[in-house]
Amino acid sequence: MKVSIIGGSGFTGGELLRILATHPNVEIKMVTSRRYVGDYVHRVHPNLRGILDIQFTNPSTSKIAEESDVVFLCTPVGVSANIAPEFLESGVKVVDLSPDFRLKNPGEYERWYGWKHPRPELLEKAVYGLPELHREEIRKADLVACPGCMSTAAILAMAPLAKTGFIKQSIVVDAMIGSSGAGATPSLASIHAERYGVIRPYKPIGHRHTSEIEQELSLLAGEDVKVAFSASSVNIVRGILVVCHCFTEKTVTVRDLWKIYRQFYGNEPFIRLVRDVRGIFRYPDPKLTVGSNFCDVGFEFDPHTNRIVALAAIDNLVKGAVGNAVQSLNIIYGLDEKTGLMYPGIHPV
Repeated sequence: MKVSIIGGSGFTGGELLRILATHPNVEIKMVTSRRYVGDYVHRVHPNLRGILDIQFTNPSTSKIAEESDVVFLCTPVGVSANIAPEFLESGVKVVDLSPDFRLKNPGEYERWYGWKHPRPELLEKAVYGLPELHREEIRKADLVACPGCMSTAAILAMAPLAKTGFIKQSIVVDAMIGSSGAGATPSLASIHAERYGVIRPYKPIGHRHTSEIEQELSLLAGEDVKVAFSASSVNIVRGILVVCHCFTEKTVTVRDLWKIYRQFYGNEPFIRLVRDVRGIFRYPDPKLTVGSNFCDVGFEFDPHTNRIVALAAIDNLVKGAVGNAVQSLNIIYGLDEKTGLMYPGIHPV
């Protein structure tokens, strides 16, 4: 497949280049960046020196459409909604890593993002790019809307419970994320003196990813699910850990939870169930997913409060972003969806 990347200079663009550079079925045609036009990608992503010999170019929708089968959009909020239709009309498939097509209800964009969606008719056409839930829809998709990073972890942690009726009313999700989740643009909050050593709650209420989690869990549960979501920055570069709390009136044991999660995820290639009785890594830990497309999912039951605790750990830049994008690409083109993605995490890191 001939692919191009719009917005290739950020952390997400760099990670997408890293993975696609060794994908056996992909030829990278163009990578755009207004800021770095003419520079080789390794000047911005030095880990790609000797791997990719390609320069950043100016965005040109018509030229990219002529040379590409698929376009990946790594753009800020509000950009993809305006440029994706041009590619779709040219017969180019679009894999969007921005939030612009994730939500089905256009009114939710006004509520969570504060802007009116310019192309609401495309929201129904877009497929939410989480293969574990939407594999068959992705297979026929022209427009894939990749999930948010914390949304990915929370949904995968809770999906089996939603499907089997354990989620009623509301759930609580606490998400902890590394500094790369804030992107490559520097700010006062991201400089070393302020960022190092923190456990900083930065969005205890009202995080935009709440909308995605509610949308997907409600679909699985067959009724409205409310999510109380809080996000905190922690002292790591890459990784997300979500700890989700669901209170149930049903009688449940850890053995029951094993059965529920095994049945739901079956042979999913990138889901690993983690609940060990020995060692220091008995539950999901993002440290063990760095650089990989794996999502480690775990669970526990608290009989004192009838509380199910569901956990998930991912690399926010891989399974939380470009891993889902490349996995979706593989599905669209009928490839083994592990192609180009079957890397173990780095340990120690």
